[in-house]
Amino acid sequence: MGALLTRETDLRQSQEEAQYLTFMLSGEMFAIGILGIKEILEYGQLTSVPMMPAFVRGVINLRGAVVPVIDLSARFGRHNAEVTRRSCIVIIEADSDGNTQDIGLMVDSVSAVLEIARSEIEPPPAFGAKIRADFISGMAKVNGAFVIVLNVDQVLSVDEMTLLSEASGPALATPS
Repeated sequence: MGALLTRETDLRQSQEEAQYLTFMLSGEMFAIGILGIKEILEYGQLTSVPMMPAFVRGVINLRGAVVPVIDLSARFGRHNAEVTRRSCIVIIEADSDGNTQDIGLMVDSVSAVLEIARSEIEPPPAFGAKIRADFISGMAKVNGAFVIVLNVDQVLSVDEMTLLSEASGPALATPS
């Protein structure tokens, strides 16, 4: 009986709390769920790719796979992030039409993995945020401060980034 009660309590807790990786970006704290995170890398050598939007910093070689690296600051419409000794690349699995692709997120620094109760996450604000509202899945209150919980699927929408990439490239001349 005690084991059953403990299992039910553990199940209820797991439904009420989730783990999030917190990181800094332009002086603000953000969080993403850890389930889609594959690894965290020290910022290293990137190969730039011509004719990409400003938020695509380049690509890295991750165990033989080409992984694009997105500058989250630029993706949010801000300036390109400055590379410091604390800059990191967070490798995420993004889903596009049923296919998964690894994508790197350049962040200023990684803070911690926190368990945040679902009751501590409020819906995204209707206005006042410095990034698109559809990029935010909620606002968590952690130690008296707000943490912006990102909607990674929307931020890393491969389809939207492809459209932005095509729109930023030069128009191709069509033969007459």
